[in-house]
Amino acid sequence: MSRTQLGLRLSIPVVMLAIAGAAVYGYMSWGAALPAMTTALVTRGDIVQGVAASGTLEAVTTVQVGTQVSGTVADLLVDFNDIVRKGQVLARLDPSLLQAQVEQANAGLARANADAERLRVSLEDARIKLARATTLSERGLTAAADLEAATYDLRAAQAQVKSGDAQVTQARASVNQSRVNLTHTVITSPIDGVVIARNVDAGQTVAASMSAPTLFVLAADLTRMRVNAKLDESDIGLVKEGMDVSFHVDAYPDETFTGRVVQVRLQGAVVSQVVTYLTVVDVANKDLKLKPGMTANVTVRVATSAQALRVPNLALRLRPTAEQLAALGATAGTTPASAAGKGPMVASVWRPVGTTLERVPVQVGLSDGSFTEIRGGALKADDRVVTAIASVTTAAAQKTANPLTATGARGGPGTR
Repeated sequence: MSRTQLGLRLSIPVVMLAIAGAAVYGYMSWGAALPAMTTALVTRGDIVQGVAASGTLEAVTTVQVGTQVSGTVADLLVDFNDIVRKGQVLARLDPSLLQAQVEQANAGLARANADAERLRVSLEDARIKLARATTLSERGLTAAADLEAATYDLRAAQAQVKSGDAQVTQARASVNQSRVNLTHTVITSPIDGVVIARNVDAGQTVAASMSAPTLFVLAADLTRMRVNAKLDESDIGLVKEGMDVSFHVDAYPDETFTGRVVQVRLQGAVVSQVVTYLTVVDVANKDLKLKPGMTANVTVRVATSAQALRVPNLALRLRPTAEQLAALGATAGTTPASAAGKGPMVASVWRPVGTTLERVPVQVGLSDGSFTEIRGGALKADDRVVTAIASVTTAAAQKTANPLTATGARGGPGTR
């Protein structure tokens, strides 16, 4: 065997071992993919911290118009949404029964006057008899008992006259009351406003016994409205009078309405074992889009930070697993002692450095639910932070995944 043939036979096993090693290494590298990271930019923008609640819209001034007398509705002169003026007739009740009561009261007054006149005649007769008895007694022509009887009759007649006059006054008051009740059959508007509710129809009988039944509900001015929002006790300490409010209604889902807190009621209410406090929000309604009774989803702006350095909340909530950190060659690290003394405002985010990660402690401020203000730390605008880490374990997935997936570029998820 020649030296050349011997060399070829010895080199073949070496090449085959090299190829096998490369195949094993490639297979292992191909199957164990690095975890893919989703990142987002650190930006500047306004952060508005709000307190959310729900409430009901109503007119600022609402008047319930009722009736003080019972009767049948004879005429109904206004309807829903009608604009009315103060003193305008809204409805009339059938006056026949009350008219009869007025006539009866007049008859009682006439009888009382007649009785009073009869008693005055009796009083005059008693005076005459007393004068006669006095003259006869002075001449000694009558007994002393007759003079005493005449005096008694005069005093009794005077008392009866006073009683008769009182009955006349009572009868006159009864007449006046009957006349007032008769005028109450005409229902008029106490204010300038609009009819937002009508609770009766023509021909319906209303009974005013213990309380006055409500016939109409008038709103004084629908261009000014208010929202009665119920805030949880955990949030009420943040809300003060004068704070700006934004809210939405289902009727206009793409439109945002604004208002201002004018009152925070002190009396709490327990609903489903949750204490809530009524907060009154003043709202302008010049175009009359808002209607009484609408449900408003309210957000009270309790704090605002303009052009704050901010990160997505997803970046603050990210907690990489030990396996992910090991695959990326990173360590969990610890919070520096200088930052640890700042209390609950201290958090941390993860910043990509090449194919690995770096933990960055930060001091956080306001949050609006999507972004959180960064008040201290090593982050600056246009830095990237990691918002999600997904493990890629298959060769097929490695073909479509990059170690750094820049889906958080401007306009992408996690940025504005």
